Amino acid sequence: MQLSKEEVLSRANMASKNTLMETLEIEMVDFGDDFLVARMPVTSRVYQPDGVLHGGATAALAESVGSFASHIFLDSQNLMIRGLEITANHLKSVKEGYIYAKATFLHKGRTTQLLDIRVTDEQENLVSICRLSTISLPKSS
Repeated sequence: MQLSKEEVLSRANMASKNTLMETLEIEMVDFGDDFLVARMPVTSRVYQPDGVLHGGATAALAESVGSFASHIFLDSQNLMIRGLEITANHLKSVKEGYIYAKATFLHKGRTTQLLDIRVTDEQENLVSICRLSTISLPKSS
């Protein structure tokens, strides 16, 4: 059964209840054949002490959208999918508005995957470039 775009996004957002994603107000907002996009508001809740977006919050957004993309585009019914490593190169400071993270696969192997996650501001300026590696293993019976 093929789910609609709205159903995929709704299920992803419902799965975020009572998690870090809800705490950071991360929301999945777009989905296509080979990508997933999430957004997060930039407010004082995600600031570092000097009043700009904390890199750790950006990394949390990136890992969240990358992990959800792995669950959507891989066989999560039969596979346990876990993050192995995340890297983040922060390029621009943000003080307000939303940031958006778009996850796409660079490599989609049977066991390991590598996702490219581009984080941009509302004007589509590049904020961070992140990479997430995941592993997919058969679920135990």
